[in-house]
Amino acid sequence: MRILFIGDIVGRSGRQAVARLTPEIQAEFQPDFVVANGENAAAGLGITKEIALEILDCGVNCITLGNHVWARKEIGEYLNGEPRLVRPANYPDGVPGRGWTVYSTDSGVSVAVINLCGRVFMDCLENPFLVADKILETLTCQTNVILVDFHAEATSEKAAFAWYLDGRVTAVIGTHTHVQTADERILPGGTAFITDAGMTGPVDSVIGLRKELIISRFLTLMPSKFDVAEGEALFSAVIIDVDSVTGKALDIKRLQKRYS
Repeated sequence: MRILFIGDIVGRSGRQAVARLTPEIQAEFQPDFVVANGENAAAGLGITKEIALEILDCGVNCITLGNHVWARKEIGEYLNGEPRLVRPANYPDGVPGRGWTVYSTDSGVSVAVINLCGRVFMDCLENPFLVADKILETLTCQTNVILVDFHAEATSEKAAFAWYLDGRVTAVIGTHTHVQTADERILPGGTAFITDAGMTGPVDSVIGLRKELIISRFLTLMPSKFDVAEGEALFSAVIIDVDSVTGKALDIKRLQKRYS
């Protein structure tokens, strides 16, 4: 089977790229399951119900989130009732939504998606390594195809996390830093890994935001509102080929396309 993972969708231009390019990519690569990180989809900060449905209507099967999950106050109630949205599993018990879930593809293969946040240079949530252990105790009897979106800042934490889960999950896909890395590979135990899948958002920007605002902040140290840039978009993703019986990754490829 084949999984398409779309990197962090940022703002309107990112959503437009997903709407226009996802059908083309699906026709070319024939993925069985599509995951997208949407935590910056609403003007660069959080996601709303309307935007989530817009992304899902493009052929995305599951939306993962991240540290900006709570940026839109109305999202909590929606998370409780929409299994196609997955927020970081290492938030405390009792918060809205779910941190992992299992889906069934059209071919009948079950795919589990886990969302976790790192802790280095991030909010101090529960230990993602230990939370993953607990989740996998439950998942191993349900499916061998398990994809983890590890939303984290530090490259070292992402790499350590992938090695920790090697052989126990199908893929560890890093998100959050918005720059696609060139280190995709299959680890010895059969787990696909990339430090960051990259951003699906405006090209002429600083990781999705208006460049003049970010430059001004570096020059003056004065606070300013971070507005999302517009214009031509870069669609960043990875494609993972998987043995649907063993759950082992067979191949991982980077993908980038421009949309204007």
